[in-house]
Amino acid sequence: MTRTTAGGRGLARDLLAAGITRRSCIVVVLADGGAGLAWHGGSRVVPGELAVLVEELAEADSTPGLAPRWTWWEARTTADPLVRAGFRPRASWDLAAAGRLASGSRRSDPGALWAAAHDRAEPEELPRGGSDLFDLDASDGSPLLPDGQLSREWRRGAWATDVHHARRWAELGVEVQRRQAAALGSVADPRPSPRQPPLAVLTACAESAAALLAVELEVAGLPLDLDVAGALLEAAIGPRPAGPDEHDAGRRARDESVLRHVPGAGVDLRNPLQVRELLAQVGLDLPDTRSWRLEPHAGTLPLVAALLSWRKAERLATTYGWGWLDRHVGADGRLRGRWEAADGASGRMTASAGLHNLPGELRPVVRARPGHVLVRADLGQVEPRVLAAVSGDAELARAAGEDDMYAPVARKLGCDRPTAKIAVLAAMYGQTSGTAGAALRDMDRAYPVAMAHLRAAERAGQVGGQLRTYGGRLLHLPGAEQGEPVGEHVLRTTGWGRFARNAVVQGAAAELFKAWAATVRDGLLDLGGEIVLCLHDELLLHVPTSRGPDAAALLADALQATAAWWAAGSPVRFVADVSWGQSWDVAH
Repeated sequence: MTRTTAGGRGLARDLLAAGITRRSCIVVVLADGGAGLAWHGGSRVVPGELAVLVEELAEADSTPGLAPRWTWWEARTTADPLVRAGFRPRASWDLAAAGRLASGSRRSDPGALWAAAHDRAEPEELPRGGSDLFDLDASDGSPLLPDGQLSREWRRGAWATDVHHARRWAELGVEVQRRQAAALGSVADPRPSPRQPPLAVLTACAESAAALLAVELEVAGLPLDLDVAGALLEAAIGPRPAGPDEHDAGRRARDESVLRHVPGAGVDLRNPLQVRELLAQVGLDLPDTRSWRLEPHAGTLPLVAALLSWRKAERLATTYGWGWLDRHVGADGRLRGRWEAADGASGRMTASAGLHNLPGELRPVVRARPGHVLVRADLGQVEPRVLAAVSGDAELARAAGEDDMYAPVARKLGCDRPTAKIAVLAAMYGQTSGTAGAALRDMDRAYPVAMAHLRAAERAGQVGGQLRTYGGRLLHLPGAEQGEPVGEHVLRTTGWGRFARNAVVQGAAAELFKAWAATVRDGLLDLGGEIVLCLHDELLLHVPTSRGPDAAALLADALQATAAWWAAGSPVRFVADVSWGQSWDVAH
């Protein structure tokens, strides 16, 4: 029977009395007038203001022997207001993140999570907007319908109107969490030396930490120096325009820097076909105008050099110019965008507002606040190392024992390092033409176990069905007869094989990265620092200057600690390049 207490103080005391121990899951649901909390065997109402709840949670989080795993239906709904009020939980479980991992669904709404946890068909998504007559589908006001699905009214947020409803919603969350943990615990552990808990459960913890980190990144923002940003933009694209006329004049001036090399051309530089025709006038016939095709000719053709410079300036002006600063940088000098903890099936963290595509020339504007320093770490050759670990290829794992694993691969293949790099990348991305095709044949001879692992994934993508990443993320593959959207992309039906081939590497690499980030985040709580950017395989920290060396050591130590359980039993060595400085470019 559920034991229930009420009151607003003494939460840590009551949790200890209830038998809560380190990393026990406690579901938190916010509502008007307080919050509802629930755990296995008990629940509690915490009435009062948000500040009171944060104080209670923080005390429980720091109580010796307690430190529970705070659990919510979704971090964006519950953790966001808590983080903004000053709460930085040490550990969490995100039902939405764990649900996507376990079921492979792209949905994270409570109705889908509940259905997946109970092996029921997903209910239809609720239409946007206000409630309708069909929402009143439980005559007694219960959150559960006779068929076992969640009430539409509760799915829309009926739990938020009252702290007692919030407590009931938290109790349902406890049931979902326990079922998720059981399902993930039954997933086969792929590690050569499995440990407890199972890897899929640990991945859910890391995915949950990433969802919480996404909220924290949105709240904290990336520190910029607006004076440096203004000076850099003015030098590259001209002064801030006072209005549309000055904006248009700046655009014409940038165009003229290119067109003066071909007087009277009258070309729209934003039209690739017209640019190709312009280049043909100076004797350069190219299949397209990609930068990598143009760069070899920049030293001999002033038009090409000017065109490449124009592209950089144009990108700054249109994507990262004055308007970008005004839209996304706050008065505190922090660049903020929306973060996603797992974009599509790749599982990578992504962000808006240009945070994931900031051009190199703007990195000097990312600067630490006075008394602080930026510390960065970039995982070295992480995807090839991940391939070695997840495939169990002993020869490739031996190559991953060196700082530069492409060097031993080159020796094994009997080629130079650039060709060896092409061979490894072609293997992971399924490239078969040109130099890559010949390199793949050599990879088959030298690393048959890794290549067999990739080809098995490719066949699964072509045939259709289900595939799991190394960390346990379930992927639904429609096969060659169908096609459906994944994230923001629509894959051609013939591309599912290549997609699956890459997913088993890129997806696993994303899982390792987030597990590493979660370990670093935990260590930063004691250093007074914060993670301010997650960029593919790179972490950027903002810490007090005196703790810079400690943060650098934390990044390296956390990687080794994470790899020890993530790839338990594998000889693969993971490495990171660590540095620090006052600005991002110096830290590189």
